[in-house]
Amino acid sequence: MLKPTNLTTLEIFLLIFTATLIASGVVIANIDINWYENVYAVEDGFVENWTIVPLLGAVGYSLYLFFTVSRDKTWHFRSVLVLIAVFSLFVAGEEISWGQRLFNVESPEFFKDNNAQGETNLHNMVVSGKKVNKIIFSQLLTVVLGVYLLVFPILYRKKHGFKKLIDRFGIPIAQPYQIIACLLLFMSILLIPSGKNAEVLEAGITTLFLLIFLFPRNIHIYKRKRGNKNAPIYNIMPNHE
Repeated sequence: MLKPTNLTTLEIFLLIFTATLIASGVVIANIDINWYENVYAVEDGFVENWTIVPLLGAVGYSLYLFFTVSRDKTWHFRSVLVLIAVFSLFVAGEEISWGQRLFNVESPEFFKDNNAQGETNLHNMVVSGKKVNKIIFSQLLTVVLGVYLLVFPILYRKKHGFKKLIDRFGIPIAQPYQIIACLLLFMSILLIPSGKNAEVLEAGITTLFLLIFLFPRNIHIYKRKRGNKNAPIYNIMPNHE
């Protein structure tokens, strides 16, 4: 069940923000494609830079959980938190080319010769005539997201052994409304007739990623055992189970 009345203010905000971001992109792109590409989805513009915000939020929350809740958990749990933090930080760094444009740093010759945009990042690298971004960050990531959003929740609900394993590793499982939001996001992107629809997709999916991380179906995994101090904020938030 979606249980919309149980959503917290933060959940509602993230959903409305994402919906507004995507809807605006779709409408603007279909009214004035030039304005969409040169203003709305322009490089280093609001939409692209927003991607960094939820990613850094995920890094911060991972570290918070690592130094509080994970004390009562297994090393598997702590390892997943570290992986989430490292992955989020890596993607954030890639998005801003590791501060290259921010600090006006010139790319080394290697990246000038092997990067599609001549920037200091990996996702725009070209290997054997193919962009790494298309092979790994698009195709492979799409498959991973598909399994995570569509297969994991079903197995988590129906297989006790799988549920126990997921909780032990501390892997957040998406709630039904979050899965629907992600599917609507992917479908909406198809309505943007521009090669720059990826900017809107990235901003939307990172926001929903943070939403899932903060409010997963198995939110109980982020609660400390009774009697422990400094329990996470979820102890005072609605329970989505």
